[in-house]
Amino acid sequence: MSPSLDTAARLRRLLAILTWLAQEGEAPIDEVAARFDLTPSALVAELEMAACCGVPPYSPDQLLEILVTEDAVSTQVGTTLARPRRLSPREGLGLAASARALLAVPGSDVDGALSRALAKLDRALGQGAIDVELDAPDLLNAVRAALESGERLSISYYTASTDQTGDRTITPRRLFASEGHWYVDAWCEVADGIRRFRVDRIGAASPAGPASPEVLAEPLPDDAGADSSGRGSLGAFVPGPDSRRVRIATDPSMAWLLETIPSAQALEEDGRLLWEVFVGGDAWLERLLLRLGPGTEVVEPPEDRALAPDAATRILARYL
Repeated sequence: MSPSLDTAARLRRLLAILTWLAQEGEAPIDEVAARFDLTPSALVAELEMAACCGVPPYSPDQLLEILVTEDAVSTQVGTTLARPRRLSPREGLGLAASARALLAVPGSDVDGALSRALAKLDRALGQGAIDVELDAPDLLNAVRAALESGERLSISYYTASTDQTGDRTITPRRLFASEGHWYVDAWCEVADGIRRFRVDRIGAASPAGPASPEVLAEPLPDDAGADSSGRGSLGAFVPGPDSRRVRIATDPSMAWLLETIPSAQALEEDGRLLWEVFVGGDAWLERLLLRLGPGTEVVEPPEDRALAPDAATRILARYL
């Protein structure tokens, strides 16, 4: 797992621990550790990161205080954190609109907990129904049908990074809406791997026969609930259809920069540290290599090794 994903997973676990402790007040360290599948020492290390966090102005009465003894842990919450959250009318309206957008996604449980909470919020706001409409790309139903039936699709796809349209054969594996667009994670036969496609950039689609069991069993990157019902997010990184894998060797002092890239993974090979990055275009890779500095080299593929020197030469020529 990449460093950024590991940090996100630890944060989610820490928030779950703090929420549970806030309800319990105090609990034995061994019990808390067992509940969250941690060793006692690992639990204490996680809690140390959250000690004395709070809300502005960060005065003593606004802090979340965590007390750890030899065998127990307890929490004391500030006055703002202890009382129920009160929403302004504007915040309530925004929350109601977001809830209706989620319920408008095909497959949502219109009689579930979210609907009941929305009804209570509507009563508190004293407002009528809010109409929320989600744009549906022309070929959304075709992609959803292929996903549900395990079929392959022959598609034409426009790639924004290259400004080109090409033909591909894909097997849809996961369909979801996020940030105003529909996406499908699919096995791409051209890339020979899982790739992410924006559905509104698919220009044409036609059935191409059943998918193989091996492709349907291929694991997907872990995501925050994205599935065929349309609920989900861009949480897990999935490379785009024209991305290529590049291996970079660089000075360890520049690891912080690579850790900010969602696709970057640290590898150890022949006793040295390498970074594997998915790249969508030469221009982006050139900028990355120049930022990493002269101690950086492209290990694979060989044809990318000249990108940084060539880019540096072009830039220098502008100042001569």
